[in-house]
Amino acid sequence: MEIFDCIAAVARPIHDFGDAFMSDGATAAIGLRAGFPPGRGFYCRGRFGVLGEAPTAVVQAVQGFLGPHLVAAGWTAGRPVMPAEQAAACYAGAVRTWGRAHIPADVDVEHFNRLAQQLIDAADADALPLFAGWRAQPCPGDDPVGAAMQRLHVLREHRGACHLVAVRRCGLSARAAMVVNLGAEQAARYGWQEPQPVDAAGIPRWQRAERLTDELQAPLYATLTGGQRTEFARLVDALTASPTP
Repeated sequence: MEIFDCIAAVARPIHDFGDAFMSDGATAAIGLRAGFPPGRGFYCRGRFGVLGEAPTAVVQAVQGFLGPHLVAAGWTAGRPVMPAEQAAACYAGAVRTWGRAHIPADVDVEHFNRLAQQLIDAADADALPLFAGWRAQPCPGDDPVGAAMQRLHVLREHRGACHLVAVRRCGLSARAAMVVNLGAEQAARYGWQEPQPVDAAGIPRWQRAERLTDELQAPLYATLTGGQRTEFARLVDALTASPTP
């Protein structure tokens, strides 16, 4: 399989499987049991906790695609519950728990883990701090299924961080990119207040950003052989095939 064919095959399944984890009530319940209040506190403090005790404005700048008020409210609500490093570890545990509940039992997760780790190790993290933080998050060796889900999450963060770079390089704001991609109504669900439709010039810019995102990811996939890329795409498809238990 060619590099860009592999990227195209795995990008959407990895994104959507991660979305399913993030939006699942079972994930929110882990946060509630850990002491986080209802709302976005666990999500924001957990996902962005790998950045350390950063000011809210820094977290907003690094994550990019969520509305600033949503991030501010979640990060502030989660701060009294536990330190950022501990929250990130708790969120990583939730990632692995969700993976154990949703990854099909017949997937060769050991093979997936080897290929995924090769991709993760090959990444240049310059200008991608959220990915760098998640790559540095410990991944246990005695939980292969949970580790597979955590590696999926890390790869998802890589593409998301690359996409934010690409969007800004192509002259779009993160808000505009969300509106082009999802529509104004859906963008509002991601915390953007009263998002306005984007003018026609925004669409080709977003399309260029999608292509640039693929190009930024290409060096990772170049480290795999054609056969390994075929295997990786097959494994991602199998691993993400069942978003419900």
